[in-house]
Amino acid sequence: MTVTPQSRVEWHRPLLWLAAAMAALAIFATVASMVDHRIVTGTDLWLKPLKFALSVGIYSVTLSWLIGQFSQAARMRRAARLAGTVAVIGLVVEMVIIVGVAATGDTSHFNVSTGFHAALWSAMAISIVVVWVMTFVVSIALFRNPLGDRARTLAIRAGAVLALIGMGLAFLMTGPTAAQLDDYQGIVGAHAVGVPDGGPGLPLLGWSTVAGDLRIPHFFGMHALQVLPFVVILLELLGRRLTVFADARVRLWLTRIAVTTFAATLAVLTLQAISGQSIVRPDGLVLVLGTAIAAASVSAVFMVLATASVSRPALEATAAR
Repeated sequence: MTVTPQSRVEWHRPLLWLAAAMAALAIFATVASMVDHRIVTGTDLWLKPLKFALSVGIYSVTLSWLIGQFSQAARMRRAARLAGTVAVIGLVVEMVIIVGVAATGDTSHFNVSTGFHAALWSAMAISIVVVWVMTFVVSIALFRNPLGDRARTLAIRAGAVLALIGMGLAFLMTGPTAAQLDDYQGIVGAHAVGVPDGGPGLPLLGWSTVAGDLRIPHFFGMHALQVLPFVVILLELLGRRLTVFADARVRLWLTRIAVTTFAATLAVLTLQAISGQSIVRPDGLVLVLGTAIAAASVSAVFMVLATASVSRPALEATAAR
């Protein structure tokens, strides 16, 4: 039996309030960057608050929607809603520190130059661990309840798992680099691999263009929480206009392909970052793996659609006899 999701989503309001606050913060940080031209670790002082405001805002809306998928009678519904509220607290702590330290013209991440900065960095670390654990609790709840048809259920559950992996990749940034061990300057940890933070990077994102950057797989993995559910929702909308996508089996297979492609791409991006390769200068192995993933994914999609196009007329003809 196919279980359809409830028609009315009960959004988690504290997460929506946080998203609204992040939208306001993003506007503030954008304006601040226009009038305050201070540079920290090679980038605009207010770029970090802006990026985090956007990321936290998107995460908050998505998690609010996911929690809203649970019906009144769903198992672990109360636990999921409580986890969402605790995640809000953890994210507020992190954002207050990021914005507060930025306002002083200093860097918040990896900064243990004084006891005060070390305490702030520890508080940020604890808050993000809390957010990770709360996301894990919501993920468990997602695995214990039906979320619609099999394609939608797979997309939501796989998105949650891959997002947890992406969030967890942030811990790879927290260890001291060889250069920091040789010449301690009050900073422990880095985004870049093989070079100091603050070098040449992509516009706005700041990802290193001369070395590996662990922010890339971290960012990509986190947003599985949005990308995979969006894919299945898009397939559902297409199913209203194109009969091939109206078939639940086709949507399920296409969702499986999307999940596999996303997971494989995340693995390659992680390998590339750890090995110290710039996102704009991949080596031969990364190019081969990336090409293989793309080719396999496109081929699989065409195979699913072609099989569905051939089998549907035959099934309709048989049913008409």
